[in-house]
Amino acid sequence: MDYQQSREYLRQAQTYGSVLGLDNMREMMKRLGNPQDQLKYIHVAGTNGKGSVLAYLSSVLAQTGYRVGRYVSPAIFSYREQFEINQKPISREAFARCLSKVAQVADSMEKEGKPHPTPFEMETATAFFYFAEENCDLVLLETGMGGLTDATNIIRTTEVAVLTSISMDHMAFLGNTLGEIAACKAGIIKEGCRVVAAEQKPEAMEKIRKACERFHIIPVVSSSEEGRVTENEMDHMTFEYGGRSYTIPLTGACQMENVMVALHTLEVLIQNGYNITPAQIEKGLENTQWKGRFTALLSEPLLIADGAHNPDAAGKLVQSLKMYFQGKDLYFIIGMFRDKDYESVLKMTAPLAKEIMTIQTSGNPRALPAEELAQAARKYHSHVEPAKSIEEAVEKMTEKAEKEGVVVAFGSLSFMRELAEAIEKRKDNAEK
Repeated sequence: MDYQQSREYLRQAQTYGSVLGLDNMREMMKRLGNPQDQLKYIHVAGTNGKGSVLAYLSSVLAQTGYRVGRYVSPAIFSYREQFEINQKPISREAFARCLSKVAQVADSMEKEGKPHPTPFEMETATAFFYFAEENCDLVLLETGMGGLTDATNIIRTTEVAVLTSISMDHMAFLGNTLGEIAACKAGIIKEGCRVVAAEQKPEAMEKIRKACERFHIIPVVSSSEEGRVTENEMDHMTFEYGGRSYTIPLTGACQMENVMVALHTLEVLIQNGYNITPAQIEKGLENTQWKGRFTALLSEPLLIADGAHNPDAAGKLVQSLKMYFQGKDLYFIIGMFRDKDYESVLKMTAPLAKEIMTIQTSGNPRALPAEELAQAARKYHSHVEPAKSIEEAVEKMTEKAEKEGVVVAFGSLSFMRELAEAIEKRKDNAEK
């Protein structure tokens, strides 16, 4: 298959059902020669903050000379960004080649009467195959949804298991209580690995500690209060930790928590024998890029994009908006998935807005229609309008915010690519 054929193959594979557990994934990887066993991992699970932590780690490790793979999902701006080595996305040719091998195995399993692997299982297998083929020294591996039965959790050579902030999300799959969800996320903890965890609510922390006790592991618990913020602007934050000063370009209420988790993870890697210098850490943090997390995508007027798609992330967004834009008129563009707790997100965020436009992410069956989301938002705000497209929402809201206002686009990360394209189109039109 070429690149377009391989993408189409994955789209068609969405029609296959899924099977609980990891047996199908293990069977597929066994037939591929278990390439995942040739690699070492930093395995990251959590509800919020995974992408930011991985972005910090990826940027720092890119300074060190190690060959570092990164697998994240979903893609935000480009599909191939899910599979990166030293911050360079997989080529179209390499993706097609690796997926073709995975597809041959998946199809042979179906012919033998076994369940056909899901698109996520095949993408994960493609990542393992690609990183092994490229002889990566270390792989930054993000779980898809949970932990214990996530397709990524077939790995057995974890260096560090990282648990970011855990909150209520994906309850239909992970559990109805915070403890149940945390126990699922903590399923990535394995014998012989080290554990770094963000400070959690007591119910979640108890489950993480129990998982660690099972393997006689003492977790490193990271707190945002370990760093002292000395400068906090919209485009950067400077803080002191361990006698050194660091500057990060990612801002918002959650970033001190995320960067401290990354720093503790790097400290554990150094203890494990990896050669990472303070200067490399400083430069890597300063060069970190992670679009879609309280990111300015437009400067005139200011347009902020944020993937606040659950109540915990929405709470952090509210803190950030109050921190940076007190007294400013805020114009919201919101798009959400039907299976998210969008009612809670709207209840928390809507009162801050001057006006709200709702959008529907195109091409995703989970997307909530703009009119339906608007109806829900009207419970908490009187000026809500559904947009026919993301382009319309960007055009109208940037026009309203032209003088002193700020546009804030948030919700599902899946519409961030369309948002960025709409902004670029607006820029092009303005230059004509």
